Amino acid sequence: MNRISLTLMLAAALAATIGCSSKNYVRQQTTPLINKTNELDDLTAKNSKEIKDVDQRAQAGIQGVQTKAAEVDQKALAAGKQADEAQTLANNATQRVDTLTNTVVNLDNYHSVADTSVLFGFNKDNLTKQAKEELDQLATSVTSTKGYIITVEGGTDSVGPADYNYDLSQRRANSVIQYLASEKQIPAHKIYLVGLGKDKPVESNKTSEGRKKNRRVEVHLMTNTTGTAPGQAPNTAPAPTANNNPPSSM
Repeated sequence: MNRISLTLMLAAALAATIGCSSKNYVRQQTTPLINKTNELDDLTAKNSKEIKDVDQRAQAGIQGVQTKAAEVDQKALAAGKQADEAQTLANNATQRVDTLTNTVVNLDNYHSVADTSVLFGFNKDNLTKQAKEELDQLATSVTSTKGYIITVEGGTDSVGPADYNYDLSQRRANSVIQYLASEKQIPAHKIYLVGLGKDKPVESNKTSEGRKKNRRVEVHLMTNTTGTAPGQAPNTAPAPTANNNPPSSM
């Protein structure tokens, strides 16, 4: 009985030893695999996150490029529209110049219907109240005048450099042109700028009164139609033809 018990105990001890050894062996073999699997899971999760981040940046970049492309398209369309408008304005300006050139073939064929001379303060280019009243009076003759043009000639006194005076005389003439066009609805292409500067004084620049009269813009309402202008003898000058010589330089 003791021998059988001893045998059983030895067998149990041997089985326990073998079981422990098997478990240790399995543990030793499977632990690296488990660790490797965990590392792969972590790496996969990391790669997935990075791929997602790259995809988000790519989508944002694509969206940004599309937005920029749309902006460029809009700017291109706007630039094209502006170019078309500029071309239209240029064509209109060319037509007006052609019309004016054909009309003003020779100023000798025109006679004055009304004229005025508006004065300016020293180194000033703004219209005074009196200057506007004189332009208003001249403008009243426009509606009853056919085939008309308006010539505008700016002037200055002799004080100051020539270049500055030319610029000043042009600003004075432009003030008259702008007033007639905006306030009296006279088409700008009907207004003809024929001279500027201090080269044509109406009085001597040696006196203050003479210099005051030279700070002026002379405005003439002229027509090439036959007939008698108010206060003038009949004009018999022929109407402009294609064979007339062009006007001399102003």
